[in-house]
Amino acid sequence: MNAGKYVFAQIADHLPSRIFDKCVARYSGNKYLRHFKCWNQLLSMMFGQISNRDSLRDLLVCIEAHSSKYYHLGFGKNVSRSNLANANEKRDYRIFEDFAYEVINIARSESLKDSDFNLGIKSNIYALDATVIDLCLSVFWWAAFRQNKGAVKIHTLYDIKTSIPSFILITPGDVHEVHGMDHITYERGAYYIMDRAYLNFKRLFVLDSCGSFFVTRTKSNSNLIRIASMEVDKKLGVKCDQIVKLSSFYPARDYPKKLRRIKYHDSEQNRTLVFLTNNFKLKATTIAALYKNRWKVELFFKWIKQHLKIKSFWGQSENAVKTQVYIAIITYTLVAIIRNRIANDRSTYEILQILSVSLLDKTPLNQLFAESVNQETKEQDYNQLKLSLI
Repeated sequence: MNAGKYVFAQIADHLPSRIFDKCVARYSGNKYLRHFKCWNQLLSMMFGQISNRDSLRDLLVCIEAHSSKYYHLGFGKNVSRSNLANANEKRDYRIFEDFAYEVINIARSESLKDSDFNLGIKSNIYALDATVIDLCLSVFWWAAFRQNKGAVKIHTLYDIKTSIPSFILITPGDVHEVHGMDHITYERGAYYIMDRAYLNFKRLFVLDSCGSFFVTRTKSNSNLIRIASMEVDKKLGVKCDQIVKLSSFYPARDYPKKLRRIKYHDSEQNRTLVFLTNNFKLKATTIAALYKNRWKVELFFKWIKQHLKIKSFWGQSENAVKTQVYIAIITYTLVAIIRNRIANDRSTYEILQILSVSLLDKTPLNQLFAESVNQETKEQDYNQLKLSLI
């Protein structure tokens, strides 16, 4: 009999529990609580994320079937639908937001660099984007989006090199993407890749003033004055490479410095793109390649929507929704941490799928993800009675 830990308990061991205690103490999360504390709430919700439960009722049915294992799984003495629902509704979501950033920092420091990224840029490279999750306005009344539709918007700053989100902001759906830039602390020398929704020259000048670089696409109504043109090799797809300046009054006031305009033809998709950047040293083809890597944040949105529970929520209040999303991010980054610590070549999706069906096993994690060896086994020959037709 294997007397080891359950797989879910082994997963929880990779969480920095002392750091979580500091986050809880910061917002008095465990005040007046005797049972089912914030740590129990976190593990219960993570169990639902990894096991892909459809609803709070579904999660509780699954958990209650293993009530004798509560202590070993970290759920506390008792888990009920009412105390988990009340915890999601009332306990400050900032506990899990702060802890998510702590886990993100660990994941980014331990993650291996993406082998597909070979542009030779040493600085950090981020993709900035947002995704919308539709909600029923009559149920989620606080999540205004359109006249008869509700939604939340997840603003994300995605580290392209490590495939880990470094910044998450959750707002009602009617908050424009560009407002996410107001909450970002820019790194000196880092690159920020974004689409045309973030073309706000006042905010881009703040980014430039921090010593950071941006690459975005220009809009057709942007008034630019060409100051100089550089030689380009049109065989590489670069149509023009120019030094420009804004000519309209308000944009020129908001961004008084020069910009670089690059026109590039993408032969793979047969389309022409026009980029704006404040970097004057990189090659035009490198700028185009940087923007091409922006699609990785789109893949991240697609992945978490398909494999984690952030489209159907287990609570109706804003606090419950934010709690669930931040715990989903904690789950994603924790899987990335485990993947790097056991030095496994499996994808994040494969690891999550294996974990989802093995949470109550007692197999060590390094053995759980080991490549299976296919062996041809032959059954022993037994002398069996044969039926013969007469």
